[in-house]
Amino acid sequence: MCLAIPGEIVEIMADRPLATVDVTGVRRSVNIGLLDREALAAGDWVLIHVGFAMSKIDEAEAMATLRMLEGLGEAYDDEIDALRESRID
Repeated sequence: MCLAIPGEIVEIMADRPLATVDVTGVRRSVNIGLLDREALAAGDWVLIHVGFAMSKIDEAEAMATLRMLEGLGEAYDDEIDALRESRID
């Protein structure tokens, strides 16, 4: 199963299409190049799949998606564990 996980942008790199994104307390680098036509800023929410931001979403949609994903149980836990292993400090 493939999951897209909501994350909140913490910082956008000025020199390349990367952002630091917080996903349930885990921070990691995410490529935002696919959203080059979106006006992104710290505090915005994006859906992330395999290290790429796929779409910009609002906070209400992000929270609803997180609640739904938590209901998936093991698949969600596996995805969050993989995020923790690849986090940046």
